[in-house]
Amino acid sequence: MTLRRIRIQGLGVIDDAELELSDGLNVITGETGAGKTMVVSGLGLLLGARADAGMVRAGTPQAVVEGEVDVPATHPAAVRAEEAGGDATDGLLLVRSVAAGGRSRAHVGGRAAPVAVLAEIGEHLVAVHGQADQWRLRDADQHRLLLDTAGGSEVAEARGAYERAYEAWRASVARLQELTRTAAERAVRVGMLRGALEEIEAVDAEEGEEDRLRAESERLTHAEELRSAALLAHDALVGSDDPGPDQPSVTALLATAGAALGPAAAHDEELAALRGRLDELAYLGSDLAADLASYGTAVEVDEERLAEVHQRRADLTAVLRKYGGSTTEMLALARRFADELAEIDVSDDDLAELRRSTEALRQEVARTGAALTAARTATAERVGAAVTRELSHLAMGSAEVSVRVEPRWVSGDAEDGDGGAAATVVLEDGRSVRPRPHGLDEVEIRLAANPGAPARSVTRAASGGELSRVMLALELVCGDGTVPTYVFDEVDAGVGGSAALDLGARLATLARTAQVLVVTHLAQVAAYADRHLVVRKSTDGQVTSSGVVAVEGAEREAELARMLGGVADSDAALEHARELLSRRATMAG
Repeated sequence: MTLRRIRIQGLGVIDDAELELSDGLNVITGETGAGKTMVVSGLGLLLGARADAGMVRAGTPQAVVEGEVDVPATHPAAVRAEEAGGDATDGLLLVRSVAAGGRSRAHVGGRAAPVAVLAEIGEHLVAVHGQADQWRLRDADQHRLLLDTAGGSEVAEARGAYERAYEAWRASVARLQELTRTAAERAVRVGMLRGALEEIEAVDAEEGEEDRLRAESERLTHAEELRSAALLAHDALVGSDDPGPDQPSVTALLATAGAALGPAAAHDEELAALRGRLDELAYLGSDLAADLASYGTAVEVDEERLAEVHQRRADLTAVLRKYGGSTTEMLALARRFADELAEIDVSDDDLAELRRSTEALRQEVARTGAALTAARTATAERVGAAVTRELSHLAMGSAEVSVRVEPRWVSGDAEDGDGGAAATVVLEDGRSVRPRPHGLDEVEIRLAANPGAPARSVTRAASGGELSRVMLALELVCGDGTVPTYVFDEVDAGVGGSAALDLGARLATLARTAQVLVVTHLAQVAAYADRHLVVRKSTDGQVTSSGVVAVEGAEREAELARMLGGVADSDAALEHARELLSRRATMAG
């Protein structure tokens, strides 16, 4: 799962630039004003960020950002793209355009899609860490997810036990509330269901019976007409017992025709074939006459049975009008009524037992929830210490990170009958806590930026650059590789000297298990790159534009030298650049 290519057209100072990215650590450098931030802005657009028409390059009708992602068909991002109508068979193509007039469009896998779909897909692909993009730290649920990830199998097992207990308890609470909403309401419903079932059972209908009765009624009503028609047809075919002189039968006429053709048919095959067809007609006529005779004999005029059918139809129709247009619908409704009646028609003993089992499940939620809290608390202490150690190598040696894990306490008066039981559980110390599907706890990552400073939520206690470094430290300590690509902007703000080398080394460490994209102005960071991209601006005297090139060898040394000393061909800066690259090569080896 790798972001392979980004193409940016008409965005800010960038006229047309293409970034070919690699696995590992990708760094983007360039002079101030060259447009490095436009690369991050373009990536943000590609991931569903809000569009600003002011970002469109002057004189350009629209800005367009394209991204190619290598992602397996089973990955959540590919699945979401397929749901939106896109094609992710051979990777995923994402496109975002912003018109100079402000209108924004998105395409996913070759199909137009809402911009919100880009954002949904982006969350599965890229985590952007910059001053304006720390959504993983602004979202309280993400604090908990980071902590649970760091807790490994111990927290995962505790959470699984809690979730099973919670789901069983909530199902039992819902059933209890349904059965005890009001006794009178339930009694009315039980009475209605029983009455309906008794009425349906009394008619004892069979599926499709109304159609069979309708056909039988029609036959019995017109029995005399049916019998007379059959016998008249029979007489026309084979003749009656007392035929008149001018009433020849069909079979007699066919016999006459056959006799006429008989001698001559021996002399011509075509006529013989016609004689054969005539014989078939004679056989069919005889068979049909026999069937008509049998039918006419079987038809009976049964007034008593006709009355029975009419009464049965009347009884059945009366019930069908109330419970369905057909016996099929009525019998299906009866099954649903029976199921509902079995659910709500319980005895007082059954209801008491349900209350006891619900309370037992409630206690199980409290027990497993407390175990999950304990596992998270132990993990929080370890994560806080580990992240604090990481920050000491990231120019934040005075900072201290802690992770607060605290249940959602509620006052005792919140418990009030079955409604209260549905809302809270009671721990061993007697205090009540409000459970949620993920546990009893609120989790918050906190930062004390300086000694003696109070610990506050990390998003309020850190600057943009510090937030990026805190996030880097958290990803190193808590990350599990589920996010394929990380983007860091401003991560080097306020960093220099040996701390810059530590920062580069830790970015390279993260890049061993994920793709990392970093915008930096520090050569010490850029030296660790697996792929080094430079944003360069050019001008024709009137219009300035920027493009992106990958640098290697001497070109890369010159760019690092420029970053170190401001002059690309300074011998001292070049030597320093080579030392940095050598240091990176030694670490990689």
